[in-house]
Amino acid sequence: MEISGMNFHGQQIIGDTLSADSEEIFQGIKPKTAQSLPGDFHEATNDEIDRAVTLAAESFDEFRKKSNAEKAAFLEAIADETLAFGDALLNRASAETGHPLERCAAERSRSVNQARLFAEMVREGSWVDARIDHAEPDRQPLPKPDIRSMLLPIGPVGVFGASNFPIAISVLGADTISAFAAGCPVVIKAHPAHPGTCEAAAQIIVNAIKKCRLPAGIFSLVHGRTVRVGTELVKHPALAAAAFTGSLKGGRALFDVANSRPVPIPFYAEMGSVNPIFVLPEALEQRSAEIAAGFITSLTTGVGQFCTNPGLVLGMGDSQGWENFRSTSAQLAAEYDPQTMLHCGIHYAFEEGVKELQHMGGLMLASRSTRDPIEQKSEAACYLFETDSEGLHHHPALFDEVFGPVSTLVKCGDPGDLETFANQMDGSLTASIHGTEQDLKNHSGLVSILEKKAGRLIFNGYPVGLEVCDSIHHGGPYPATCHSYFTSIGTRCINRFVRPVCYQSWPQSALPPELQDGNPSGVMRIVDGERTRN
Repeated sequence: MEISGMNFHGQQIIGDTLSADSEEIFQGIKPKTAQSLPGDFHEATNDEIDRAVTLAAESFDEFRKKSNAEKAAFLEAIADETLAFGDALLNRASAETGHPLERCAAERSRSVNQARLFAEMVREGSWVDARIDHAEPDRQPLPKPDIRSMLLPIGPVGVFGASNFPIAISVLGADTISAFAAGCPVVIKAHPAHPGTCEAAAQIIVNAIKKCRLPAGIFSLVHGRTVRVGTELVKHPALAAAAFTGSLKGGRALFDVANSRPVPIPFYAEMGSVNPIFVLPEALEQRSAEIAAGFITSLTTGVGQFCTNPGLVLGMGDSQGWENFRSTSAQLAAEYDPQTMLHCGIHYAFEEGVKELQHMGGLMLASRSTRDPIEQKSEAACYLFETDSEGLHHHPALFDEVFGPVSTLVKCGDPGDLETFANQMDGSLTASIHGTEQDLKNHSGLVSILEKKAGRLIFNGYPVGLEVCDSIHHGGPYPATCHSYFTSIGTRCINRFVRPVCYQSWPQSALPPELQDGNPSGVMRIVDGERTRN
């Protein structure tokens, strides 16, 4: 199963075996040239999917009973093996996505640091949220029983790799790492746009499993371009949960499959988001050009292929500050040199989305990249549209995401317009406000609305780029995600793959270590209402 350089076997990885039952194959495509890349990848059959999930279920009990130290060592081994794998991973990711090598290296660093962050959390152990209420046998009118609870892993997890982050939100992403951290086996549906990158990343995990002498069945990878492969994975009766990053259409379809099963399972989908930016009056007057420069950088970074890309900018249009913001944004958008998108499918959807905007009444093209994009290279130009509050009112489709470097400036005539449109927008991953402290006081109603609409509120910053840490929340109300309570980035994303289990009146010797009175694991707990390690 060793991968040497750019040689790929293209088979399903089912535990410690390879399988290629289907003769239906496909190749990775280099988006800059539309040429096929080395490697024939086999579409997974229903039987192969069944074997992968069944093996994961059979491995679950052994894996979930591993100690915190053993699971932490496994996550650290994944980090080590990722670095040891060398540049083959980066080269393939760059070839399959059009991302420069520097971007791929940054993704690798994010994955490595993320695995180590989860290892630290697992080793410390307090994330299990242990709670103990001791018995009070003499309590009147009824005695109180001894009650204890903690979070336990739920079982095999299906993971769908994202198209825009081939390393950091794919096989080596937070979905996989957090599931492993919880003690859940993982079955990955490789993204068909970068199958070679997925195979290389899978080999890294296989190497770490062997190094740590863990059951091989805790990890499998299946390939597929068809809807069938993902559907069969989510439908499998042994799957306990699934996580997805992608389009609203794809995420909603799989969410419906998960909920239509005889036994529904949680399906965590991160989907579309317009990520509005609100530029308030004092900020416009003081630093309009600076805000415009940051906005265009955020809009065009990674060819606009971020789920947090800013698709709308709203501000008061009756000021010189707004005109300066508009003209600076237009100039910088025109200077943007078209770049290759991730694959032809995304490029086609982007071009279709732009065409729809161009045909909207009351919407004008404020600026566009001066150089024409080369269609054969799947290049995208930057587009900047503009309208007023009436135009936004008549075109609610402007609140829908167009994935790529395109945004609309909305000139509002009344401060109330900002709140009106904040109320109308769908759930969003982010909402950004540029202003002063006085601006925030003057627009407290806007802030209150956005707290109900977005998962991450940004002040004097931009939505693209986020810190992987304990406090980050990458989620939001539908359609940004299926479940706004949960994050897909940061250590709290482990909560998607665990459930609370309560033990009533159990003997000490039969309790998990985290719930025993002696607290041999040394974790922070809530004991009789007090947070303590005692």
